[in-house]
Amino acid sequence: MLRDCAQCKDYPVNVLSTHRKEKVEKIEQILTQLIEKSSEGTPIIVEGKKDATALQELGVKGPILMVKTGGKSFLEAISEIEKLNLNEVILFLDFDRRGKEGTKNLQESLERGKILVNLKFWHDLRALAGREMYCIEGLPSYLSTLQEKAT
Repeated sequence: MLRDCAQCKDYPVNVLSTHRKEKVEKIEQILTQLIEKSSEGTPIIVEGKKDATALQELGVKGPILMVKTGGKSFLEAISEIEKLNLNEVILFLDFDRRGKEGTKNLQESLERGKILVNLKFWHDLRALAGREMYCIEGLPSYLSTLQEKAT
């Protein structure tokens, strides 16, 4: 009976490949939208320098603010952001426990300061890759590996 269904032997591989291709396309769409929003001047807030470098490697040319650099405390980082008199920021911290906590705390603090917090990109990427990738700094290599496996 299995001989009659010769094309079925390749079916699981095709489904997996198609799934990966769709995932790559969705991640690339998220990044394209993030790059566009950033190029309009909306700052992206990341944890550290490696995260900022990763986003620049992916094509982000707009402002990137780091909350965990130079030995400054979380409260100092929030104070610095509030002094910039921004209308909106994009939070793009890691997907690990500390990143999730930091995102929640930053969101609450910035919204109290009447700054619109955009979490769309963080939620969308986390939904697609959050179990396979935890750090924003790993995004370029994660995407590259996914692209290779999809072809």
